[in-house]
Amino acid sequence: MVKKVFKDRKEYANHFKHLIELEREAEKEFHIREIQLLTGKEREQRGRAILGLKASYKGEIVGGYKVYRFGRPDMPENHQIKVGDVVLVSRTNPLKEGIEGTVYEKGKKYLDIAFSDPPPDLTRGYWRVDLFVNDITFKRMNAALNRFEEGKTAYPEKVVLGKGKDLLKVSEEEIKPFNENLNRYQIEAVKRALGSEPLFLIHGPPGTGKTTTLVEVIEQLVKVKKKQVLATADSNTAVDNLMERLIKRGLNVVRIGHPARVSKELIEHSLDYKVQHHEDYQKIVQIEKKIDELKSKQANYLKPTPQWRRGLSDKQIMELARQNRKTRGIKLSKLKSMAKWLELQEEIKKLIEERKKIENQIVDKILSTSDVVLATNSTSGNEFLENRAFEVLVLDEASQSTEPSALIPLIKAKKVIMAGDHKQLPPTVLHPDAKDLSYTMFERFTELYPEAVYMLRIQYRMNELIKEFSSEEFYKGALISHESVKNIKLSDIVKQRSNNPALDDTPIVFIDTQGRFVERSKRGSFSKYNPKEAEFVKKLVEELLKMGLPAEEIGVITPYKDHEDYLKQLIPQVEVKTVDGFQGREKEVIIISLVRSNPQEEIGFLEDLRRLNVALTRAKRKLILVGDAKTLSSNEVYRKLIDYIKRRGKYLTVEEVEKSTQHGT
Repeated sequence: MVKKVFKDRKEYANHFKHLIELEREAEKEFHIREIQLLTGKEREQRGRAILGLKASYKGEIVGGYKVYRFGRPDMPENHQIKVGDVVLVSRTNPLKEGIEGTVYEKGKKYLDIAFSDPPPDLTRGYWRVDLFVNDITFKRMNAALNRFEEGKTAYPEKVVLGKGKDLLKVSEEEIKPFNENLNRYQIEAVKRALGSEPLFLIHGPPGTGKTTTLVEVIEQLVKVKKKQVLATADSNTAVDNLMERLIKRGLNVVRIGHPARVSKELIEHSLDYKVQHHEDYQKIVQIEKKIDELKSKQANYLKPTPQWRRGLSDKQIMELARQNRKTRGIKLSKLKSMAKWLELQEEIKKLIEERKKIENQIVDKILSTSDVVLATNSTSGNEFLENRAFEVLVLDEASQSTEPSALIPLIKAKKVIMAGDHKQLPPTVLHPDAKDLSYTMFERFTELYPEAVYMLRIQYRMNELIKEFSSEEFYKGALISHESVKNIKLSDIVKQRSNNPALDDTPIVFIDTQGRFVERSKRGSFSKYNPKEAEFVKKLVEELLKMGLPAEEIGVITPYKDHEDYLKQLIPQVEVKTVDGFQGREKEVIIISLVRSNPQEEIGFLEDLRRLNVALTRAKRKLILVGDAKTLSSNEVYRKLIDYIKRRGKYLTVEEVEKSTQHGT
């Protein structure tokens, strides 16, 4: 059972340490097991490996990482490896000989991978690249839990434990908004976020502009209240999105994180870039030059490896060389050579320490003079921020952060403002016994401290009829459509009409496949796909393209990975993703292919209604659902959805659609 309130710090830390250890093992096991069980070719087919790659050296990037380009002319299009992923690079056996790297850039025919210490033979022969686990996040979660358990937290522990009601102060602060386009609910959220202590939660349903609201909160904190802000989110994409908006508002920001994970357009705001362009950086360049010179000198002397030192300590080698004495069959000339090598090593060591000291001073200056420090939750736990405390933490996408992930930045701040929507997708959790991790801190706090929650209500994305079902089912009917989107329709943006009755101006359409398209499963896969339904979706997409709708304005969503793979082969010209891949995104037209159709009327994983909410709220002008009404109606919410579409939208059968397109009616 999920826990809302904890007895003490120890119980809290132990509860989450156990869960993240389960999850860490599950993630590692997933990749290791797959590498062991599948051939390289099979793993490539699943999109988690690429074989037969040639590598070429591209150069060095900020932070001293060396980048190599791995490519081949027929690079698989469906691979899942993306910028920022940690990968294993090997000849044939990733688990025995894999070298860890981070994907820096991705093109149609290549991956650029950054290494801290690459082997010398990367440009020779062929390589395979495998997705792997990034252990650093789990280590940082553990470290945050340890600090919290020890009481080393800037944030009031009572609030975290669930006993902090008496510490909450919820009030409003009058403001003059910097962004004149904010609506009254956004302004109210900003006022309360600024006036409340030490916690405030902004609940932002789809399309209501929660990030826009957060940007105003941060601008007020910095420009009016003169506070420095730590701003984090669980994903690099969300951090980059927030950073881009803050830069446009004229704030001095610094982004902490691996340069390979920072958007290329924003790299000059990264800490590594700022360090290398700081006026004191020349001191580091000079030190590195001296280190290189000393290393060149060192190459002329014998390195005291175990083979040559024969059990002698550094001190003994130095002493024997000083006394001109040989020992244990080691010639004096060799002893003297090793002593000289050690002498130079001592000088190198001092220079490295000096370099580190200067680098830390530069970092300290940059961080201290920044208005906003940005990082992912995980990166906020790195060495540069280890002993820093902030007056305010602003945590975006809080409903997608597991509690231990949110705790990493939270313990560094006296006050926390979170934004999220617990009615949309929770964080992905792999281990069945770690499912409690999908109950986020944001959701727990909304239930414990409802007085500190404020919901944004005006949505700027969808036609009124697309918005309405989600509003009633998930938000107690509270969502209001802005006038600019209330009546938007397909004919506003396409010139040609279609004979297909599903493609008129009706904003929401359900096409019943009536059991004619039966789901299938691949051997050894828990996922599902539906070939005939996919073919039907393909025809809809082709019709939309004929009508003049640009391919980039069409999205196809499906809950199942195997169906996604199948659709991608059929309709490569439009974006096809699972629901998870579309969270936070929008398109003019969305087709949802629901897959499930079976005599038992089982819908399985479709019963995750938060997934349904996300899928239903991605379309702006037109939403088309394709599925078997009989199978889906075994679930009450899907039954209500189909009834809603019959009343307010358009309900069609596959037969009706096929007939009308054949006869041109």
